[in-house]
Amino acid sequence: MSVYNENDVLNALRLVPAPYLEMDVVSAGLLKEITINGPDVSFTLEHKIPGKQIHERLEAEIREALRKHIPGLGAVDMLQGVNIPGQDSPQKSAILPGVRNTIAIASGKGGVGKSTVAVNLAVALAQNGARVGLIDGDIYGPSLPLMMGIQEQPRAYQEDGKTRLLPCEKFGVKVMSIGFLVDADSAVIWRGPMASGALKQFLTDVDWGELDYLIFDLPPGTGDIQLTLSQTLPLNGVVIVTTPQDVSLADARKGVRMFEKVSVPILGIVENMSYYICTHCGERDNIFSTGGGLAAANEMNVGFLGEIPLLTRVREGGDVGTPIVMLEPESEIAATFSTVSLSLAGQIARRNMTSSVPKINISL
Repeated sequence: MSVYNENDVLNALRLVPAPYLEMDVVSAGLLKEITINGPDVSFTLEHKIPGKQIHERLEAEIREALRKHIPGLGAVDMLQGVNIPGQDSPQKSAILPGVRNTIAIASGKGGVGKSTVAVNLAVALAQNGARVGLIDGDIYGPSLPLMMGIQEQPRAYQEDGKTRLLPCEKFGVKVMSIGFLVDADSAVIWRGPMASGALKQFLTDVDWGELDYLIFDLPPGTGDIQLTLSQTLPLNGVVIVTTPQDVSLADARKGVRMFEKVSVPILGIVENMSYYICTHCGERDNIFSTGGGLAAANEMNVGFLGEIPLLTRVREGGDVGTPIVMLEPESEIAATFSTVSLSLAGQIARRNMTSSVPKINISL
C-alpha cells in the first residue's frame, strides 16, 4: 500500500517551474499517466520546447522535489518525450500541412542584423533538437545562401504533374532562397507582385516535410512581402529585431504597429548589437546606446527576448557561411542565441497551449 497519493505528487511538482513557460510543470501539462505502485511512482514528462540540457536539468529538479516533499518515496520512473505544440489553423494546414509553427523575423529598417539573428536562431533551435526550416523572404537582396554556406540548388521532382522542390539543408535546417535559383551576381529586377508571387511559391511549391518551426527572414520595412505573408498564412507571430539607438527604435515601433494592424501577434523584440566588449581590454562599450529595446518593448507592451552583443566573430561567421552557433558552439555568444531561441520557443508554446489544465491520467 502506498504511503502517499496522487495529490502529494502533484503538490510537490507544482513547486517546479517549467523552463521558459512561465508556469509550473503541472499547470503546463507536462505530466502524463501518473502511476503509483506502493512506494514507487512512474509518469511521462512531455516537454513542449526543445533542449536536451533543459530537459536533463528539469528531470533533476523534479526528482529533487519529489524526494524533498514526499516521505517514503521509492523509485521514480520518468519516461520523457518532446511534443512541441503547433498552431491550430485550417488555413495553415492546407498550405503547410507538416509545419507546426510559423515565425517571421522582421525589422523596421535595414542594417540591424536581422538575417544574422534569423540564421542563428534557426540553427540554435535545430541544435536543441527541433525540426526547423528557414525561408529567405528578401527576394531583392537574398543573403541566406552566403550566410548558411550553401552553393547547391534545390532538387526538383514531379508530383501529380506539378514540379516541386526539395529545400537545401545545412546545419540541420531546411533552407529556401531565391538566391539558389538566380546567378549570385544578378539583380532581381521584379515588381512587387512578382516578388510576392515568389514568396507564395516557397510555401506552396516546396516540400517542407515535417517541421516544428518554419522561420521567415523578411526584408526590412513594411512593404509587399510583409503584407503578402500576413495575408497568405496565419503566422504564430513576428520577432522584431532592432538596435538600441533611437533611429532604429523609431522604425521598430512602426514595424510593431504594422503587424498589429494585420493581426499578427508580436512574439517579442530582440536587441541586436546591444553592446561591444573590447577584445583587448575587456571593457564594455555601448556603441549604439543601451536599453532601448527593453524600453520599447515595455512601452508597447510586448515581450523582450534578449540582448545580442556586437562581436566581430558573429560577422565573420556570416561571411564564411558558418553561423556563430556552429562556428563556436561552446562560446558565450552561442549560449546567448540559444537562450533567445528557447525564449522564443517558450513564447510560441504558451500561445498554443489551451487555458485549461490538461487532464492527467492517474492509476494506483
